[in-house]
Amino acid sequence: MTTPFRLLVTEPLDGALNMALDEALLLGRLAGTAPPTLRFFSWQPATISLGYGQTLDHRIAMEAASALGLGLVRRPTGGSAILHEGPELELTYSVAARTGDFEGAGDLLETYRWIGAALAAGINRLGAPVEMVPVQPSDPTAMPTFCFARTGSYELEVAGLKVVGSAQRRQGSGFLQHGAVMLGAAPDRLRRVFPTERDPLAGMTTLEAVLGRRPSFEETMASLAEGFRTVHGLDLAAGGLGAEEMELAESLVREKYGTDRWTQSGRAMTVTAPHPAAPHPAAPHPTLSPEGRGFSIPSPPKGERAG
Repeated sequence: MTTPFRLLVTEPLDGALNMALDEALLLGRLAGTAPPTLRFFSWQPATISLGYGQTLDHRIAMEAASALGLGLVRRPTGGSAILHEGPELELTYSVAARTGDFEGAGDLLETYRWIGAALAAGINRLGAPVEMVPVQPSDPTAMPTFCFARTGSYELEVAGLKVVGSAQRRQGSGFLQHGAVMLGAAPDRLRRVFPTERDPLAGMTTLEAVLGRRPSFEETMASLAEGFRTVHGLDLAAGGLGAEEMELAESLVREKYGTDRWTQSGRAMTVTAPHPAAPHPAAPHPTLSPEGRGFSIPSPPKGERAG
């Protein structure tokens, strides 16, 4: 039996708040205070996200990133760096759930397959002939700097080119998986940000390139949600954030994702929610304040798999 899921659609957020919100969704599910959640979101400004154990070195051109006005954040999940563009070029998804929410939720690769099957069905509905790749061997020494330079187990390709990049982190009985669905690309920006990659576009494609048109964020979101409903018979209802989730996300921004300590070195994901910090002198983030909580419709370390 599959537990009903919440469909959460958030407006474009900066990198720290996006990653803090994803972790808050997982912690809420682990605590039993929140339902399993499928979230669709985007980024403003465009942001480089690093895998939590990834070294920030010359292979990522931070001077170029700064000149382009890009943000920088370290994910709670592993894997390689991604340049996340705004909703015109990318849709990002996340799934936060725990063992018992669906059959196989307690197994790392099975959750990848479960999510991948739904994503594939949704992208097929758009007209793109995506396929899930079989289980791939994991070699940490061969991990590229750029996520889309390698395809992992149960990730999605079209004609051998990766179109969705995902990463997962398991914590206790729960897991968080998130990933980028490429609607389009900005090749010049990718080449400037990842200057040591022979060609950051060599192993990837976009829905625009496959379809001959670029589907919108809203169209893609609706199609992906329907993929989860049809493939898994998922009870998926639109919902918003609770006050405790908003408070926890803002705390995680202050204490973790918005700090140089985390961004520069990374830390393992916490199991216990942090204690609320003293009131911050700055105003709360407008998208997480009570008046701004409306929503539109709908080998790596143990326990981790990343594309």
